[in-house]
Amino acid sequence: MSTEIAHLRRRLVEFTIQCTTHLELPPIVKYSALSLFFDRFRPSVVRFLQKKKKAEHWLLQPLTESNLQLFVLVSIWISCKMHCSRGLSVQSLKSLGDKMITEQLFTVRDFMEAELVFLKVMKFEIGTLNMAYTLLDDLFIHFKEVAKVGELLNFEACMDMMDLLYEKEETSVLYHSSTSLAASILVSSYIITVPKQQCEFPILPWVKMVTNKEEREVVELVGYILSHVLYSHPS
Repeated sequence: MSTEIAHLRRRLVEFTIQCTTHLELPPIVKYSALSLFFDRFRPSVVRFLQKKKKAEHWLLQPLTESNLQLFVLVSIWISCKMHCSRGLSVQSLKSLGDKMITEQLFTVRDFMEAELVFLKVMKFEIGTLNMAYTLLDDLFIHFKEVAKVGELLNFEACMDMMDLLYEKEETSVLYHSSTSLAASILVSSYIITVPKQQCEFPILPWVKMVTNKEEREVVELVGYILSHVLYSHPS
């Protein structure tokens, strides 16, 4: 990945996090939006445009940073519809876009059209049941139920780790298995946040039993996360 593309990705991840924080949305919405946009929409839109001799909508040609920010807001909008009892209105979404998108002003109609384009690129497949965050949350709750040391494991650290993985595009490297990704984040957070003198719980055998994933695969992913993502991240 080129430096320019990497910087764009980081800005878009930060934009997503800032918008969900500004709207005070629950974590499930933030990670659904991140998954929809970065794990699925962006790879899909590249393939979609490769098949078309001419883009079907001005929002896709060219794919400017402002247009991508609009699609990020659409991914948040869709995530809210799936996970919140009260969804965001298009007016509130436009109001946020007016504040957060500095290079272009989008109309309400643009937001409506962008949602249709987003869904078409995704072939209307927007389910998030096997999302890594959901699996991680389930693992964390289960871990706290079976191990007293689970109270010492910091779930905020798990979410910070996932944010960093999205910033560095490591989720695409590890995305082949959401279960393995969730398990490796839990184990990595355990290693980092639980005091060494209290690290007595056999977490790797437990993760293997709960997820049906080979212990070796989880160990390899944990090693990758710690060495290539966390410890290489500039402070």
